[in-house]
Amino acid sequence: MTEPAVRLGLIGAGKHGARYLNHAHSDVAGLRLTGLCRRDKAAGVTQASEVDARFFDSIEALIGAPEVDAVAAVVPPGLHPRIVELCIDAQKPLLLEKPMATDAASARALRDALTVAGLPCLVAQTLRWSAVVRRVVELAPEIGRLHQIVLGQSFEPSRLDWLDDPALSGGGNVLHTGVHGFDLLRHLTGGEVVFAFCRTARIFTHSSEDLFSAVLEVEVPDGPAIQALVSAARTTRSRYGEIRLIGEGGQINADHVLGRVERLEGRGPVSVEAVPERPTVVAVLRDFVEVVRRRCPPPVTAADGAAAVAIAEACYRSAESGARVKVTA
Repeated sequence: MTEPAVRLGLIGAGKHGARYLNHAHSDVAGLRLTGLCRRDKAAGVTQASEVDARFFDSIEALIGAPEVDAVAAVVPPGLHPRIVELCIDAQKPLLLEKPMATDAASARALRDALTVAGLPCLVAQTLRWSAVVRRVVELAPEIGRLHQIVLGQSFEPSRLDWLDDPALSGGGNVLHTGVHGFDLLRHLTGGEVVFAFCRTARIFTHSSEDLFSAVLEVEVPDGPAIQALVSAARTTRSRYGEIRLIGEGGQINADHVLGRVERLEGRGPVSVEAVPERPTVVAVLRDFVEVVRRRCPPPVTAADGAAAVAIAEACYRSAESGARVKVTA
């Protein structure tokens, strides 16, 4: 017997939210977009009519609507506390885009509230769904114990004005791009980042950083700490997404933007693979459907989202003080 479709209410349908809207409408079996809410009412009404969904004037109305089974929020993180509160009250599973919160204390409060309520919340740290990342995870045992990891992302300056307004965004590139790398470090190592040393810069932005480099120490259960370098820049006309793992038996060098994975031994590669990327939002939504239907733990939890924000906050404190800073989980 075919299970009924999960009826999704989407909050936010701007640059990134439009990806969720289009994929939820067309590409995910078992999911039906029934509600939409966004600040730009005229655009929202048009978008909702195009996908045969109902437009809601407020997040309260959307989350409370009987035709909405679950909620996806693709909005500035300063709006997350209210959305989490409403979803807990309505007992509606939630998909939150990263970053989970604007600061570590807020992230911990959201994590704890969701845990007490027993409400499933998937935090969309979308790099975990990357085909390249998943291939790197498969190959990692072949290079033995890890000693060092290098992660980097570079792309164009953002066209989103709110990202350069800390009152809305909570921060710049450290919080909004860095959390991808911070979460990926935990995912690749099974460990926790315990110390951070970070430097930031403003190239095109005025109120928040658009470039950073961070040296991080990752404590793992079964060996010496792993040293990691995570950097990101929204300052170039090109894109890359470096993932480099250095282990006792060799290295893995990958790029999740270019869709390439190499395994190195000695002075050269022993394997070179083209790994076509897939839309990560589609994969996220498919997993969310299963979370809603089974009420099972999500593949990326609120605790994972809070941990990434805690690392970002330590990076900010380091950049401000010039010192190496302990990460407060």
